[in-house]
Amino acid sequence: MKKLKAQVLLEDGTVLEGEHFGSPHSVAGEVVFNTGMVGYPESMTDPSYAGQILTLTYPLIGNYGIPLNGQPDSPLSGDGINRFFESDKIQVKGLVVSTLSDEYSHWSAKSSLEAWMVRHDVPGVTGIDTRSLTKRLRTKGCMLGKIVVADNDVEWDDPNRRNLVAEVSPTEPRLYDGGGEKKVALVDLGCKANIARSLVRRGLKVMRVPWNYDWTSEAFDGVVLSNGPGDPKMCGEAIDVIRKGLRQDIPILGICLGNQLLALAAGGDTFKLKYGHRGQNQPCVQIGSRRCYITSQNHGYAVNEQSLGDEWKPWFFNANDGTNEGIRHKTRPFFSVQFHPEARPGPTDTAFVFDLFVDSLTHAETTA
Repeated sequence: MKKLKAQVLLEDGTVLEGEHFGSPHSVAGEVVFNTGMVGYPESMTDPSYAGQILTLTYPLIGNYGIPLNGQPDSPLSGDGINRFFESDKIQVKGLVVSTLSDEYSHWSAKSSLEAWMVRHDVPGVTGIDTRSLTKRLRTKGCMLGKIVVADNDVEWDDPNRRNLVAEVSPTEPRLYDGGGEKKVALVDLGCKANIARSLVRRGLKVMRVPWNYDWTSEAFDGVVLSNGPGDPKMCGEAIDVIRKGLRQDIPILGICLGNQLLALAAGGDTFKLKYGHRGQNQPCVQIGSRRCYITSQNHGYAVNEQSLGDEWKPWFFNANDGTNEGIRHKTRPFFSVQFHPEARPGPTDTAFVFDLFVDSLTHAETTA
């Protein structure tokens, strides 16, 4: 079948020519890049990419296909948590790759990448010089862009001007029972499934709740603030609830967007990064030990740690650009990380963060 012409357009006037694959329609959003070598099914279903056109820097994409959707995880990982994906659908607006593999092979593969994208109504472009595109985004910063298929143009769309969290968060609570006695609230701000898996595997009862749910009025042993898309300052209702929670003594763990919201609730500030941190190879240094961890990340905003009050201190920083990668309270069990300790895809070097959280549920006076 003859491929349709497709273009990647950037707001600075850049036009890149390629071939269409996936769903045959045009889209607009914010163009970002990810430096991971593998993990495109997990990345594409990560709600933190809502509203974004994802460029994958690794040159060959699609060669191991897509696993069967809808498979429940093992009982130890919680009934109803998807085994292979980070949410129940593709979250990216569109996909930009250098070379799309015509064949795929993997023990779990049940579909090609293109067929999966057609089912989820997501377009893609192949034949793009993603190295050149990534260099432009690194130089000028993330830009608004479009995937235009067969000259069917669409309007520009800036996803950061709306509350993306409200678009991807569930509307009703859901319980995952890990078999233990401790019960925690997982505030779903666009939560990756592996955060829920990681908590359930540690024996916790996990109540996954909507982004603006008031968890302060219920008897939880701890709270986890998940990752999510967009500008954290759009999440005013969630910040108000967290601010109330900081007057209590139950442990709070923030992850990615959760790190930013915890900082905002504590009186701090956040800012937009030039081109964000997205990949499986981001080095983060733990303050104090000076140990460097290789982490998985996906975020476009960061905490201004200079804006934090005297009761808070930075916990990690990014070895590449020095930006904040985590904060913690000096005396109380509140702490957060900007990276993804659950990874998926990526290294699991920092999974100990979940163990520290579980320990804090028993010893609430410990902060990590």
